[in-house]
Formats: sequence, C-alpha cells, structure tokens
Amino acid sequence: MTRPWIEGRFEENVITTTIEQAINWARQSSLWPMTFGLACCAIEMMATGASRFDIARFGAERFSATPRQADLMIVAGTVTYKMASRVRRLYNQMPDPKFVIAMGACTVGGGPYFKWGYHVVKGVDLVVPVDVYVPGCPPRPEALLEGLMRIQDKIKGQRIVRQRDGNKMPDELPVPHHSGYVDIEEPQVLREHQKITG
Repeated sequence: MTRPWIEGRFEENVITTTIEQAINWARQSSLWPMTFGLACCAIEMMATGASRFDIARFGAERFSATPRQADLMIVAGTVTYKMASRVRRLYNQMPDPKFVIAMGACTVGGGPYFKWGYHVVKGVDLVVPVDVYVPGCPPRPEALLEGLMRIQDKIKGQRIVRQRDGNKMPDELPVPHHSGYVDIEEPQVLREHQKITG
C-alpha cells in the first residue's frame, strides 16, 4: 500500500507514476464538502474552514451549497427523524464516489438527546453509510481535520483497475491508528531485551 506516488525521476521535468495513483491523488486533494450543519457541531465545522485551522491545506476549502457538486457530506449535529429523510435525499443527490463524515456525539450515536428525546435518530449510520466517525461534544476542528485525513487515506487506497475476469480489485483500506496511516507489512524485529524468557 505504501508505494510512493512518484515512482522515479528521470530528468528535471519528467516524473512517472500510474494512472490509478494520479487519479486518486487528484481526488483526495480536491474534496468538496457540502455545507450541512444541523446543530452546534456546525460551529466547529465553520471554525475548521476559517484561517486558524484552514481546511484549504487539504484541498477541501470549497464548501458546496448543492449536493450535486459535493463529494463529501459532513453531518455535523443532531439528526432528528424529521431531518433524516432530508439527509438521505441529499446523500442520494450526491455524485459517486461520495463519502460521509459523522461529526459529533449526537451524529455518531444520538448523544445526550437520545435517552430522553423521542425525536432523535440513534446515529446517522442508520440513515446513510458513514465512512469516518469523529466523536466529541462538540469535536475540535483538529478532530475534523483528522477525519478528513482518514477520508483521504481511504481514497488513496481505492482501486480502479479490474482483474482479468472482469471483477473489481479490492480496495487497500488503511489501518486506523492514532497518528495516521500505519503500514502493517513492516516486519517487527525483536531485540534480546524485548524477548520474553521464563
């Protein structure tokens, strides 16, 4: 999975790569989120787009007001049963490939309103398929940027090519880790002081 994006340099202005890696790089560097804030988590989503945290560093600065021009839905806030059908309709109007980030405790699992409220959906994953969960009440802008980077890792591992029998090759999904992507193919070398003896 950790093949370098640029495989080799032959001259000063020539680089080589695969079409799949170039397309995935372009897609992960130009995510267009949809402006979709339902409650208090939307304030943190707006702060992420402001100058202090600057979501533009990740190519996601163009918040789209229409679902037909967005490929990332950030559901930020409490999803009620009345709003669930609208969330699903907007998700269906987004072009493929599309991704969803569930931002905040209310979006992930109903939050504090689910226990005593009859109107709150227990997680937006009952309405639309969620790719990345960002917990918190409300989550900090750094947490949303971390979720965006996990979406970019997922896009980076998507496969476009097909096998000889016509089936799509499986995607190379990243392993979740607290500091980002981890390559699981590296061998673990045990030194003498690390071995268990007894």
